[in-house]
Amino acid sequence: MNTPILILAAGASSRMQGRDKLLEPVANMPLLRHVVLRALQSGAPVYVVLDPNHPERNACIDGLAFQAVWVSHPETGMSQSLTAGIRALPKDTRAVIVALADMPEIDTVDYTKLISAHQADLMKNILRCTTPSGKTGHPVLMPDWVFEEILQLSGDEGARSILKRHTNKVSHVPLIDRRATIDLDTPEDWNNWRSRRQH
Repeated sequence: MNTPILILAAGASSRMQGRDKLLEPVANMPLLRHVVLRALQSGAPVYVVLDPNHPERNACIDGLAFQAVWVSHPETGMSQSLTAGIRALPKDTRAVIVALADMPEIDTVDYTKLISAHQADLMKNILRCTTPSGKTGHPVLMPDWVFEEILQLSGDEGARSILKRHTNKVSHVPLIDRRATIDLDTPEDWNNWRSRRQH
């Protein structure tokens, strides 16, 4: 069975000084469209958590073959996006890849690498992507035994508490370069990233 990819795209871009980071251009398209397309190219079902108060985001991915998950008050924290996403999955889902929408370097091969690692993992551990040196990042594959704990989350903690609680059940999947840790939250982040890519 295909492992779904859950993309969290309901954040407020509060550190972007009035700009929406998910609409920043990457590969001649808005970042959000770029991220969703790469997920879809893996062949996995893709769910995108969206805020109905961001119509420009919704418009930029209109027509793509994903399942929208709507959250009405994402300002209460990432946990609401996570729990809404888990509730939207089919009941027989055995694992889900949780991805962040502000990570432009995550590629289709990274999703397929996670899915293959999960299929080969007899222990069905949580799988967390890292840099080659072991610095932890995203995406994270969550097996179904952790879904109930995700549904109990509140506030802006995301899944950090779950990862900490189950340290002995987290396996690392290294990705090339720094792509597992590059997320772009501020105009300075974007400027620095674009400058590095030009050299």
